[in-house]
Amino acid sequence: MKKSKILLTALLVSCSLNSLSANLSASKKKSKPVQTSVSTEKKDIFANISRSELNAIGEKIFKNEAAGKKENLVYWNEGENFPSLGIGHFIWYKQGEPGIFEESFPQLVEFLKSKNVKLPKIMAENKYSPWKDRQELINLKTKKIPDTDIEELTNFLYENKDLQIMFIFKRLESSLEKMLAVSNDRENVRKQFYRVASSPNGLYPLIDYVNFKGEGTNPKERYNGQGWGLLQVLENMKGTETGKSALTEFSNSAKFVLQRRVNNSDPSKNERKWLQGWFNRCNTYAE
Repeated sequence: MKKSKILLTALLVSCSLNSLSANLSASKKKSKPVQTSVSTEKKDIFANISRSELNAIGEKIFKNEAAGKKENLVYWNEGENFPSLGIGHFIWYKQGEPGIFEESFPQLVEFLKSKNVKLPKIMAENKYSPWKDRQELINLKTKKIPDTDIEELTNFLYENKDLQIMFIFKRLESSLEKMLAVSNDRENVRKQFYRVASSPNGLYPLIDYVNFKGEGTNPKERYNGQGWGLLQVLENMKGTETGKSALTEFSNSAKFVLQRRVNNSDPSKNERKWLQGWFNRCNTYAE
């Protein structure tokens, strides 16, 4: 009798272990395709864009940021404490200059170095912006005898627009993981990102906006605790359809987030003066 009980107990334990093993195996099989799907989706979306399509997006960004004018590739906006350079008007701070906006020009320099590109003198010899203020840069640009270093820098940025759009594109590629790491609405952010990206011409608004207002993950880039980056635009979206519907919602969400930024801003900065230009830019996302 005792022997029968022992055999029965052993049989039950064996069945339980087999069942547990099967459940664990099934669980692994279920979770694996989800990871593969996301990875494949990301790979497919970014791999399918051609060099000519990317360069066309670069020209749009050049127009958005610098009005498509070569002389605006080295620029300093009135009321700002930093110059903006290149097709993306990448921010470059002076040494010790405090700023809430993420600096991107030094990252561009490092990217170009990784491509073994010969840099112009100003980029090669300066870790920080070399001009003390906006007026100094204007004076150098408007001299009767052109400043050769600024001329060299401007020519370089104009002739290497393709490398600059590659740099911006790489930033978008890494943006989703950064956003998901800090978002409280991860699944929706992921869904909206791929919803826009998989729409015809959908990479343009994503690439442009991440360059325009950043990922939205920097805690310093907040007014009244509210950001205005790509993360905030995606979190504000709720639709499901791809195509025109997705691009229109992205455009409207971007305008909502930018309007909120202006409403939260210090009135003395007069950020409202930029708003219509920002809206015009966002309108191109739905075209």
